[in-house]
Amino acid sequence: MLHHLSFGVSDMDRSSRFYDAVLGALGFVRVWDDLGPDHPNQAIGYGREGGGDAFAIKHRPSAVVAPGPGFHLAFAAPDRAAVDRFHAAALAHGGHDNGAPGLRPDYGADYYACFVVDPDGYRIEAVVNGPCAD
Repeated sequence: MLHHLSFGVSDMDRSSRFYDAVLGALGFVRVWDDLGPDHPNQAIGYGREGGGDAFAIKHRPSAVVAPGPGFHLAFAAPDRAAVDRFHAAALAHGGHDNGAPGLRPDYGADYYACFVVDPDGYRIEAVVNGPCAD
């Protein structure tokens, strides 16, 4: 259904370090960036190696207002260990815990996820939903 999604961020350096780490834990990489003094609207796109972006951050220092309760973005994880790495990377790079990694039986027998709040207040999740060998 969705082609891509972008978040406005207040501090591009801080947010790029955060998203490089958390998305890298899930196997996603920067697929493009517009950085440097020649780009007043700096941005970074993330996706699968060799593909297009599915998620981007865009520098909007004066206009960042993260959506309130009821909104969150869930990133697909390849396995439970990646969910654990995502959570650890988020906390190490300025994110705040909003639900430690673990099974969420209310969402399904095999729903394994964690929830964090990024440095700008966006609620994000990493999830794998299915039987896992790990």
